[in-house]
Amino acid sequence: MKILQKKRLFILLIGIIVLVALIGYSLQDRDETTTVEQFIKDTVGWAQNMIHTPVDYVTGIFKNIDDVRNTYEENKRLREKVAEYKTLQYDVQELQEENAELRETLEKSESIREYAPIQASVISRSPERWIEQVTINKGTQDGIKENMAVITAEGMVGKVGDNPSKFTSTVKLLTGFDQYNRISATVTRDDTDDVVGMIEGYDEESDQLLFRIIEESDDDLEEGELVLSSGMGGVFPSGLPIGEVKEVKPDQYGLTRTAFVEPVADMYDLNNVIVVDREESVDTADETGEDETA
Repeated sequence: MKILQKKRLFILLIGIIVLVALIGYSLQDRDETTTVEQFIKDTVGWAQNMIHTPVDYVTGIFKNIDDVRNTYEENKRLREKVAEYKTLQYDVQELQEENAELRETLEKSESIREYAPIQASVISRSPERWIEQVTINKGTQDGIKENMAVITAEGMVGKVGDNPSKFTSTVKLLTGFDQYNRISATVTRDDTDDVVGMIEGYDEESDQLLFRIIEESDDDLEEGELVLSSGMGGVFPSGLPIGEVKEVKPDQYGLTRTAFVEPVADMYDLNNVIVVDREESVDTADETGEDETA
């Protein structure tokens, strides 16, 4: 038994000596490696490559997925910023247009300061009466009265309707005028007599006002001539632009003629208006014996 243990101890010592010798031999600086060492190195390298290749492949897949996710999130943020930029751009454009409109309205107020201009904003427009009337945010407490002229910076748009309330008023637009709601108007000329008539209707087909001519000058009306309020009825101020002549047609009997007039103000885009309070209103009829408004 003791002999067997001694043999084992001897073999272990021999193994250790051989291992130390091999380690020492492998640590020596040599120009060439043995075949066994090359084989071991190649085997280890091949095994490492076999393990490293699929690991790199799987790692690359997860990295690509992460890149796609990051790209998607970045694109989402960029789209949101672009949408915010466009919204801001539209807001700036709208504010610029509103400022321009307000400046024009203010300039118009200054130009008619001999009357009392009342600034107002359109707050609603009835869908079923789209071309006939709008509602503004000023009423009797602000000095609003029936039949006052309502204008924009471009020109006249209508008149205050019946029974304005304390805080709001209805504006009857020129496009809703008829023989019972009319305005004495004129085309002024320097060299010849003025053309006098009445704005007393609206042609929906041509989208133009009807100017019935009562008194003509020696020269016919021409396209592009400006129709103004005459002020003959004593209610509206004179000289408010109404529209431009586009065409003149005789009636079926050839007794009177009607001019088709395109409004100078945009009746479909009303935001800020001026109600013109004529300080010295006179209840008189015009030269034809007809009231300016009915």
